[in-house]
Amino acid sequence: MQPYTRELLQPWVDSARARGLSDIAFTDHDRYHEGIDFDEIERLREANPDVKIRAGVELDNDPETSAAGRAWVEKNWERLDFVLGSVHYLERSDQMFDTVPEGAEQFRGRDIDQIYIDYFRRVAEIAATGIVDCLSHFDLVKIHGHRARHNVVEIAEKALAFVAQRGLAIEFSTAGWRKPVGELYPDDRIIAAAMERGISFTTASDAHSHAQLGDAYDRLAEKMKVLGVREVCVFERHRRRAVSLD
Repeated sequence: MQPYTRELLQPWVDSARARGLSDIAFTDHDRYHEGIDFDEIERLREANPDVKIRAGVELDNDPETSAAGRAWVEKNWERLDFVLGSVHYLERSDQMFDTVPEGAEQFRGRDIDQIYIDYFRRVAEIAATGIVDCLSHFDLVKIHGHRARHNVVEIAEKALAFVAQRGLAIEFSTAGWRKPVGELYPDDRIIAAAMERGISFTTASDAHSHAQLGDAYDRLAEKMKVLGVREVCVFERHRRRAVSLD
């Protein structure tokens, strides 16, 4: 990862402004934490007072780097606005299951329900760490188009319970529309179950380039309207604030 510099970050802010976005959050994976520079983010804020710039990080379950990532998050907790929690590794420690197309090999010839059960067990573990504010791409396990035979809400129940009990949020991620599954993260049934449990939502495009920033947000807005989602939340220094969509 490139170290944070004005030259690296400014195009993202410019892209947000061009798309009419008032907020942007930088959420690199924790394995790249050495490149994150909070002082550079602060200088970026000073230079762009019209855009709310948040400092975040995505903490995943990488078997090699997650311990160091958690230590870094704990050390820098006060300077972070929020921490995303995610699962990118299943049984194989040498390959993220969501790589496209290579990761699809991990699903070939296996019981898909068991993979879902294993995945959501790991999501529950991340939710229970006490150092995440929001779960990103909650049902990432569907990325290659594999569907559980059993009710996905029942499989995800423990993870949803942890999210609700700890007052965490779940991300609406438009990245799913760019992936083989061609569907928003999370599934409509999970969204309905989360709403029943009073779980809050955030929005994300999971942009890996500033050209993807805010991708399909118009489509997301229409979907949230259909689903009856009337507000989303934002985080500042880990404090959650609801924003009305009306």
